[in-house]
Amino acid sequence: MLCRQWQKTVTWVLVLALGLLSWQVGAQILRSEAKPVPPRLAYMQPVPGLSYQQLRLFHEGEKEFSVPWVVFPGLGGHWGLGPTFIADACSVCHVQAGRGRTVDKAIIVQQLLRISVPGAGPHGAPKPHPNYGDQIQVFGVSVGLKENRKPGEADVYVDWLPHKVTLGDGSQVELRKPAIRIENLSFGPLGDDTMTSLRNTQAIFGLGYLEAVPEATLKEIAARQQTQGLNGRLNYVRDDVRNKTSVGRFGWKANQPSIRQQIVAAFLGDMGVTSSLYIEENCPPVQTLCLAMPPGNRPELLDYNWDQLVFWLAARAPPPPRNLDDPQVQRGAQMFEQAKCAQCHVPELQTGEYKLLPLIAMQKFRAFTDLLLHDMGDDLADGRPDYLAGPRDWRTPPLWGIGMSAQVNGSTHLLHDGRARNVLEAILWHGGEAKASRDSFADMHQEDRDALIAFVNAL
Repeated sequence: MLCRQWQKTVTWVLVLALGLLSWQVGAQILRSEAKPVPPRLAYMQPVPGLSYQQLRLFHEGEKEFSVPWVVFPGLGGHWGLGPTFIADACSVCHVQAGRGRTVDKAIIVQQLLRISVPGAGPHGAPKPHPNYGDQIQVFGVSVGLKENRKPGEADVYVDWLPHKVTLGDGSQVELRKPAIRIENLSFGPLGDDTMTSLRNTQAIFGLGYLEAVPEATLKEIAARQQTQGLNGRLNYVRDDVRNKTSVGRFGWKANQPSIRQQIVAAFLGDMGVTSSLYIEENCPPVQTLCLAMPPGNRPELLDYNWDQLVFWLAARAPPPPRNLDDPQVQRGAQMFEQAKCAQCHVPELQTGEYKLLPLIAMQKFRAFTDLLLHDMGDDLADGRPDYLAGPRDWRTPPLWGIGMSAQVNGSTHLLHDGRARNVLEAILWHGGEAKASRDSFADMHQEDRDALIAFVNAL
């Protein structure tokens, strides 16, 4: 009897001790979550409320984002890099999950050059160049002896052409436009009819929210814009994951339908890494040495690592807005509305059902985008169609978190090719459907222009 009573006493002591320990651990977690987020990690945070298992999955995805890829049988990373590539890890281009930063007088690193030839490829996609595919790979892998080295397809540089614009008050702003320079082509000339489009790396937080917006909502926005004199349109693209046509949401021309497909398309195009969806190496037939390079695994990106990356990208929170009580920011919000910027940079959207992460289902969020294509005029045109996106069309980029970009990775470079070095320049490049808003901004007093920029940087 005494033994049994002693066992009960010990059991209760253990329960109390474990409970106290759990409370202390939980308190420590709460304290750690309450710590200010370092500015450089502003784009790397999980959405609040993830479970323990979800947080584990999130951090596994973050590891896959940063892990380098190497050539079989090298050490120090996953096998499967190349044979041609632009970067050897996701984090090389998306530094701290931020946007690219252009570098003068050097081969492009955090940008890429899309190419295509006239006509339509499979399912209406851009038609790849027969010798170079759909983008130029600037690097090739090296395997042992000199004769086993695979050169890159070409060297790509960007020269910047400056010009000045005059604002309504007489002040001048110097803008710059890229001139692409391609040297050392390894497989013959591109041809005069080849279309090129420089693309800057985009920031990659909050993607789960954007993916969860119902297609019906986007159609409603497009219909409303028609009554406002705008022509926002959905891009419908090939969905290889679901084997059908779906609405495009991601990419500068909304040419990717989902986070899942965007990941493996980038792995193949940017790192030469195959997946179960895109199992063949990125080697046009003329590149015989490319085809002879040793592969890693088959597929090289394993499905469970793919799943981890999908969750990580979907479950990353946007940084919260800042300085909303500042009188200048509040004045800027009025100027933003006055210039009708909010017609395309729609302040608030709402998610629908979202099986991947129910936590963010049926939630309102403020990304300042409509996810639609708009004609942005000749000055921003790349001359290259992409499914239903025309040569002058671009998807409205989200504005949230834009003011944190410099603190995240040093980049303030905006627009599809990184030509704009700040928000002021980005606005002044707007044309086409956005020209009236651009001109309204240019005609404002400097104090009002500064206020509008302060508002955008506070989002």
